[in-house]
Amino acid sequence: MAEKAIDLFQAYSQNKLPKEGGYIVSSFFMPSTTYAKYEIVAYNGVKSIYLSDEGLTFQTDGNKLFVLVEPPTYSRKFVEPVSRSSEEQIPHRFNELEIYTSKNQAKVMVSKRPIMAYSAFTILKPTGNNFSFLFYNLPDVLDTIEFFFTQTLNKDTGLSQSDAKKASKFVREGLMRFTIW
Repeated sequence: MAEKAIDLFQAYSQNKLPKEGGYIVSSFFMPSTTYAKYEIVAYNGVKSIYLSDEGLTFQTDGNKLFVLVEPPTYSRKFVEPVSRSSEEQIPHRFNELEIYTSKNQAKVMVSKRPIMAYSAFTILKPTGNNFSFLFYNLPDVLDTIEFFFTQTLNKDTGLSQSDAKKASKFVREGLMRFTIW
């Protein structure tokens, strides 16, 4: 059975990063809360990849999708995600997001349209409980990422299994709009 996903920096150190493309999922969890940001980047046709102190830089174009999980107790719900502090920010306004509200009133916001990163992008080295995973561009990659999001939304952000599954479908729909392939 082919490997479906691997830690991004482990893949780099083991020379397992495919230049022909893949999907990278990075998390940014806020300490002592279930507020979380995820960034999904699809890339293709890499010219070069290099490691720096801050992370891995890919010399290629990429599509980016953002996922924001806002707990029910979040006090700045009225502030557009683009106008929040840098730790809580994603580059979208409310009208640019699909918004799923869970049974416990947590909100999962997903980019309606991917953002294009031209010529290069950097994936930051994860700190604390954060992660960056590479998903290989296999025929079932969208199923794999959807399942992964169901698990992380349930375990890492406290959504119920059924809410996590419903919210993960928004992620899949966003990935289907990627134009990098």
